[in-house]
Amino acid sequence: MVKGISRQVIVVHAPEPKLFEQAIFILKDDAVGEGITDEELMKEAQLAIRGSDRQGKKRHFYLYGAVWATGGALLTGLVWLLTVML
Repeated sequence: MVKGISRQVIVVHAPEPKLFEQAIFILKDDAVGEGITDEELMKEAQLAIRGSDRQGKKRHFYLYGAVWATGGALLTGLVWLLTVML
């Protein structure tokens, strides 16, 4: 049980509640003191919910690994070919 602590939160309701009704974000202590508007807070919360940045990086990571695997396979094949010919 926590006593004597008050935190500011943002509650965002899901537009299509299939699994979740709402998301609750706990604001940092210094977030409100920096002159951030309510609209900016809601935009940041919606961006966090969408998670578009994380998905883009994840796809890029898989592509990056595939390129290195292909390059390694080509290099291995080339070395094998050179050793057989000599």
